[in-house]
Amino acid sequence: MIHSLKHYAINFSQIFFSRDIHHLIRDFSSFYFSRKFIRNKFSLDEKKQCLYDAIGWLEKAINPVDSGFRTWYYKGGWTSSYPETSGYIIPTLLVYAEKFNRNELIKCCIQTADWLINIQKPSGGWQSGYIHENKKEVVFNTGQVIRGLYAVYKKTGEKKYIEACVKACEWLSGIQEEDGSWQKFAFMQKKRVYDSYVDHPLLLIAKETGNATFEITARKNLDWILTQQEKNGWFNNCDNTIKHNDRPILHTIAYTLDGLIQCGILLNEYKYIQSAKIAADRLLDIFIANGWLHGRWDSQWQGSQAIICTGEAQMALVWKLLYRHTAEEKYLHAVRKINNQLCFIQKHHSDPSHPAQGALPGSFPLWGRYEPFGFPNWATKYFADSLMEEILNTSANSFLN
Repeated sequence: MIHSLKHYAINFSQIFFSRDIHHLIRDFSSFYFSRKFIRNKFSLDEKKQCLYDAIGWLEKAINPVDSGFRTWYYKGGWTSSYPETSGYIIPTLLVYAEKFNRNELIKCCIQTADWLINIQKPSGGWQSGYIHENKKEVVFNTGQVIRGLYAVYKKTGEKKYIEACVKACEWLSGIQEEDGSWQKFAFMQKKRVYDSYVDHPLLLIAKETGNATFEITARKNLDWILTQQEKNGWFNNCDNTIKHNDRPILHTIAYTLDGLIQCGILLNEYKYIQSAKIAADRLLDIFIANGWLHGRWDSQWQGSQAIICTGEAQMALVWKLLYRHTAEEKYLHAVRKINNQLCFIQKHHSDPSHPAQGALPGSFPLWGRYEPFGFPNWATKYFADSLMEEILNTSANSFLN
């Protein structure tokens, strides 16, 4: 508690006595008074510009030291590279490169993929956290690196990328618990339902290689996840903390739903899609009624905390997946509406000379509890994905295209 208060005090004072004070004033005014972030609408051309700016910031986030992707914070500036998010940023940039003829981005993605291969653990997994922390391999992070390497393999055909994926999948299959969950090498060593987002890359590699073991591993985990769901759609064991597991963040809720839907589509198993749809529809109703989504949700779908921008962008992707599956216009309407909101938040912090130009903050307002006073690269990645889903009707996230 004392550490948290000190962190907030330092950040507030640092921004308060800088040229960025207007960012705090804008956030305070918009969130608590004008509510413009709910009402503003952006044309398709304006959203294309937002997408352009987001991709531009992701380019700036590439670490010149190792070609991984960094995050920027008011206190401390640029971080070291983050292997997990570097993995799943790759498909985003590859899709954008293809659609907008940006071949130089393909070269960047290949360099990132080569770095990820070089830091793969002997076990086959990838570490958690930022690269300078040199932590042990973790299930969830490993799944996300597979996404990037698989995308580069599909682009280049080079076997080293699929071989690294296979090695990682063998490790994931070998450490799975009897009940289908992961615990020993899970983050915090806790079983979590958002590992459905690991099952999807497992299934991709199973389909690519014909390795049935990887599909069996994914199915076991998916079936375990279904046992954690309440009748109202809420999931137990969904947060990335222990303390707040009774009210998980939207970020990990969205991971869970996205993974379930994508796996359901790949396996042609409606039960996984339906499981995610129950929760996604509940959040959709709340979003349409209130105009925004809280950062945390308890078992009665009562929300708390500020907006988590990453989670909102991810929910747009979840709803777009459901639109593809059902053709129900309510999902597409929500995608457009949430992208309007995120474009507003991005523009809210626009300043051509600022290191965060084009990025999304972790929270809105800026001082929200999730990644406060920071611009995590994964928020901008999912924002770019959600914009491409709306503008181009293509997905960097599900490999459906």
